[in-house]
Amino acid sequence: MFITEALAATETAPVAEVSPMAGFFVQLVLVFAIFYFLLIRPQQKKMKEHENMLNAIKPKDEIITGGGVYAKVVKADDDILTVEVAKGVEIKISRSSVREVVSETK
Repeated sequence: MFITEALAATETAPVAEVSPMAGFFVQLVLVFAIFYFLLIRPQQKKMKEHENMLNAIKPKDEIITGGGVYAKVVKADDDILTVEVAKGVEIKISRSSVREVVSETK
């Protein structure tokens, strides 16, 4: 008698169970979204701004190289910049080695 009542109770009230894998998947997606918006997206934005700054370098701009050398751009080609580091001293550097533009010509 006891067994049949328990069996009857389970048959009349179906219980919806959530798969543990579904909960894990939702957590995984949330963690990836947090990483994307806090780490990946800002880094991509910063890289794009740096690339635009490198492409906008023109003669007479003052720059700082990756090694910390202050220089004035004399000639700007596609990938090579000729810069003056002292009066009469010109060197060629890669455009990608520029860290920052200090002052731009107007």
